[in-house]
Parts: sequence; C-alpha cells; structure tokens
Amino acid sequence: GQHLAWAVTAAFGDNLAESALRAAQPLSLSTDQLALLQSLGECLNYNGYGEALDDLFFDPAELYRQLRPYADPLAFAAESPAYRTLKTGYADDMARAVAVPAAESRPAGRIFLLPAEKWARRISGVFGNRLAVEAPEQAHAVLTGKPDGGYVVSVRAPQSTRSGADTLCSQFETGGGRKGAAGINHLPEDELGRFIASFYTVFSRS
Repeated sequence: GQHLAWAVTAAFGDNLAESALRAAQPLSLSTDQLALLQSLGECLNYNGYGEALDDLFFDPAELYRQLRPYADPLAFAAESPAYRTLKTGYADDMARAVAVPAAESRPAGRIFLLPAEKWARRISGVFGNRLAVEAPEQAHAVLTGKPDGGYVVSVRAPQSTRSGADTLCSQFETGGGRKGAAGINHLPEDELGRFIASFYTVFSRS
C-alpha cells in the first residue's frame, strides 16, 4: 500500500476499473480525482503500444524517469507537460479509431482492421479496452497493419466472462496472454481467415 494511488492509476490503465475503484476506497478521492487517475492510467498505458519507439510520444523509460519523483500521481498529472501531450494524442488517435467500422460484426464479437499507420499502432490496445467496456457481452479483436505486412493483434474477451483470449491467441505462433486480454505479435496476412474463424469459434462457445 505504499504507492496505492499509483496502483489505482495502473489498474485503471489496464482496464480494471472495478479493481481500481475498490483499491481507491481508503484514499477518499473525489469523483473528479478518480476520473483524473483513470485518464492518467489510460494515457500511460496508451504510450506503451507501438511497433517501435518511434511510434510513441515518449520512450517509456524516459516517461518513467519523469514520473518517478512523484509520490502522488495527481501531482504528476497537474504539473507534467508529458501528461498533456499524451492526453491530446490519445484523444486525436481515438477519434480516428472510432471512425473505423467493424470488418466483422456478429453477436459473439466484433473485429476491427486498422491501417499500418503510427496512430493506429499507438491506439490499438486502448481502443480494444474501450470496445470491451462499451459492449461487455461481446469479444473484440483489433488488428493493426504492420509496415512490412501482417498484423499486430489485440484481443479482449467479453467483460462478462473474461475468458478465452489466451485460448484464441495461443493457437498462433507469436500469440499469448491472459484469459481476459491477449495478443499476437505477428499474424501473417494469409492467416487472417483462420484467425477470424477461430475468433468466432472460441467466443461463440464462451
């Protein structure tokens, strides 16, 4: 519990809002303060997605060095130009992502294909988190094009079950993760059809 406020921030960033709110109870934070920690957590998580460091707004190691002196994440959010940069970038990238229609949409889940562009590589994971919150009974997959071909895949199991993502992704050579959230580092283009079929097989059973 030494850095509980940061733990709350991290839980929000990892799309574990219920856990974050439970952990935050001893802190007696206001609704606005909780919202700020959620935004900060999401922005820090957002800065961790990319094919290369050049895709990101900040090298994660440098960003860590900036936040390390702050025992209080609320103070970091209030004082840090980095947070403002990430918040603006997050909003811009998310606006592009939500404008992309689902490539496949069935009762069990939705699959989205994002282009091989920096903004898409940055937003892929947090876009998947947002989709999971908006439609908790459905599974979601966000496939982002890679510059040299193929896709990076981010999968979110239905929030109502939080299971199946690891089962799906482990069927592919570079895949793995947790039951609720998993991914594939490289999905060749010629395996897209197999992925879509496996996605609906796994999540139609769950």
